[in-house]
Amino acid sequence: MKLKRQRVSSVLPEHHEVFNRLPEDPVIKNFLAWDKNLRVSDKYLLSMVIAYSSRAGLFSLQYQRIHFFLALYLANNMEKDNQPPKQAIFSFLYGKNPSQHPLFHKLRFRFIRSMGWKTRVSQEECEEIQAYDLEHWV
Repeated sequence: MKLKRQRVSSVLPEHHEVFNRLPEDPVIKNFLAWDKNLRVSDKYLLSMVIAYSSRAGLFSLQYQRIHFFLALYLANNMEKDNQPPKQAIFSFLYGKNPSQHPLFHKLRFRFIRSMGWKTRVSQEECEEIQAYDLEHWV
Protein backbone atom coordinates (compact mmCIF):
# COMPACT_ATOMS: atom_id res chain seq x y z
CA MET A 1 0.00 0.00 0.00
CA LYS A 2 1.38 3.36 -1.02
CA LEU A 3 0.67 6.43 1.01
CA LYS A 4 0.15 9.59 -0.90
CA ARG A 5 2.18 12.45 0.53
CA GLN A 6 -0.03 15.41 1.29
CA ARG A 7 1.38 18.77 0.45
CA VAL A 8 0.93 21.56 2.95
CA SER A 9 0.13 24.87 1.33
CA SER A 10 2.73 27.58 1.66
CA VAL A 11 0.01 30.21 1.19
CA LEU A 12 -1.09 31.61 4.52
CA PRO A 13 -4.62 32.86 5.24
CA GLU A 14 -3.35 36.46 5.45
CA HIS A 15 -2.22 36.26 1.81
CA HIS A 16 -5.75 35.29 0.81
CA GLU A 17 -7.09 38.20 2.89
CA VAL A 18 -4.77 40.67 1.15
CA PHE A 19 -5.85 39.31 -2.22
CA ASN A 20 -9.51 39.76 -1.24
CA ARG A 21 -8.86 43.48 -0.64
CA LEU A 22 -7.37 44.03 -4.12
CA PRO A 23 -10.59 45.08 -5.86
CA GLU A 24 -10.75 48.07 -3.49
CA ASP A 25 -7.77 49.59 -5.30
CA PRO A 26 -9.22 51.69 -8.17
CA VAL A 27 -6.46 50.83 -10.68
CA ILE A 28 -6.74 47.10 -10.02
CA LYS A 29 -10.53 47.33 -10.08
CA ASN A 30 -10.44 49.09 -13.48
CA PHE A 31 -7.89 46.60 -14.77
CA LEU A 32 -9.98 43.57 -13.77
CA ALA A 33 -13.10 45.19 -15.25
CA TRP A 34 -11.20 45.88 -18.49
CA ASP A 35 -10.06 42.24 -18.68
CA LYS A 36 -13.58 40.85 -18.76
CA ASN A 37 -12.47 38.25 -21.35
CA LEU A 38 -9.79 37.07 -18.88
CA ARG A 39 -6.91 37.34 -21.34
CA VAL A 40 -4.54 38.54 -18.61
CA SER A 41 -6.24 37.58 -15.36
CA ASP A 42 -7.92 34.18 -15.49
CA LYS A 43 -8.39 32.20 -12.29
CA TYR A 44 -5.10 30.33 -12.65
CA LEU A 45 -3.08 33.49 -13.26
CA LEU A 46 -4.70 35.15 -10.25
CA SER A 47 -3.95 32.06 -8.16
CA MET A 48 -0.33 32.43 -9.23
CA VAL A 49 -0.43 36.04 -8.00
CA ILE A 50 -1.37 34.76 -4.54
CA ALA A 51 1.33 32.07 -4.66
CA TYR A 52 4.00 34.57 -5.73
CA SER A 53 3.01 37.06 -3.05
CA SER A 54 3.26 34.34 -0.45
CA ARG A 55 6.65 33.16 -1.72
CA ALA A 56 7.95 36.72 -1.67
CA GLY A 57 7.13 36.83 2.04
CA LEU A 58 5.17 40.05 1.85
CA PHE A 59 3.28 41.07 4.95
CA SER A 60 -0.20 42.46 4.43
CA LEU A 61 0.92 46.01 5.23
CA GLN A 62 3.72 45.81 2.67
CA TYR A 63 1.49 44.66 -0.16
CA GLN A 64 0.89 47.39 -2.71
CA ARG A 65 -0.63 47.73 -6.15
CA ILE A 66 2.75 47.28 -7.82
CA HIS A 67 3.13 43.82 -6.25
CA PHE A 68 -0.13 42.68 -7.81
CA PHE A 69 1.00 43.82 -11.25
CA LEU A 70 4.53 42.43 -10.84
CA ALA A 71 3.11 39.03 -9.90
CA LEU A 72 0.49 39.11 -12.67
CA TYR A 73 3.10 40.07 -15.27
CA LEU A 74 5.32 37.23 -14.09
CA ALA A 75 2.41 34.76 -14.15
CA ASN A 76 1.58 35.77 -17.71
CA ASN A 77 5.24 35.49 -18.64
CA MET A 78 5.43 31.96 -17.20
CA GLU A 79 2.16 30.65 -18.64
CA LYS A 80 1.39 32.49 -21.83
CA ASP A 81 4.31 34.70 -22.87
CA ASN A 82 1.92 36.69 -25.06
CA GLN A 83 3.23 40.24 -25.36
CA PRO A 84 0.07 42.37 -26.00
CA PRO A 85 -1.74 41.37 -22.79
CA LYS A 86 1.42 42.00 -20.77
CA GLN A 87 1.67 45.45 -22.36
CA ALA A 88 -1.82 46.18 -21.03
CA ILE A 89 -0.37 45.90 -17.53
CA PHE A 90 2.01 48.76 -18.34
CA SER A 91 -0.84 50.85 -19.72
CA PHE A 92 -2.83 50.54 -16.50
CA LEU A 93 0.18 51.30 -14.33
CA TYR A 94 1.90 54.05 -16.27
CA GLY A 95 -0.45 55.22 -19.00
CA LYS A 96 1.41 55.97 -22.20
CA ASN A 97 4.67 56.79 -20.40
CA PRO A 98 7.25 54.12 -21.38
CA SER A 99 9.98 55.69 -19.25
CA GLN A 100 8.82 53.64 -16.24
CA HIS A 101 9.22 50.26 -17.96
CA PRO A 102 12.88 49.79 -16.95
CA LEU A 103 11.98 50.46 -13.31
CA PHE A 104 9.16 47.90 -13.54
CA HIS A 105 11.58 45.26 -14.86
CA LYS A 106 14.07 46.07 -12.11
CA LEU A 107 11.32 45.64 -9.50
CA ARG A 108 10.23 42.42 -11.23
CA PHE A 109 13.78 41.07 -10.94
CA ARG A 110 13.85 41.94 -7.21
CA PHE A 111 10.44 40.34 -6.73
CA ILE A 112 11.59 37.09 -8.36
CA ARG A 113 14.74 37.14 -6.27
CA SER A 114 12.68 37.63 -3.08
CA MET A 115 10.78 34.46 -4.03
CA GLY A 116 14.02 32.51 -4.15
CA TRP A 117 13.69 32.17 -7.94
CA LYS A 118 10.74 29.79 -7.49
CA THR A 119 8.47 30.88 -10.32
CA ARG A 120 6.81 27.58 -11.21
CA VAL A 121 3.34 27.13 -9.76
CA SER A 122 1.70 23.77 -10.38
CA GLN A 123 -1.90 23.35 -11.43
CA GLU A 124 -2.52 21.48 -8.18
CA GLU A 125 -1.22 24.44 -6.17
CA CYS A 126 -3.45 26.83 -8.13
CA GLU A 127 -6.46 24.62 -7.50
CA GLU A 128 -5.59 24.40 -3.81
CA ILE A 129 -5.45 28.21 -3.66
CA GLN A 130 -8.80 28.46 -5.44
CA ALA A 131 -10.36 25.91 -3.07
CA TYR A 132 -9.48 28.05 -0.05
CA ASP A 133 -12.63 30.12 -0.54
CA LEU A 134 -15.09 28.62 -3.01
CA GLU A 135 -17.33 31.70 -2.81
CA HIS A 136 -14.56 34.09 -3.84
CA TRP A 137 -15.00 36.13 -7.03
CA VAL A 138 -12.02 34.38 -8.66
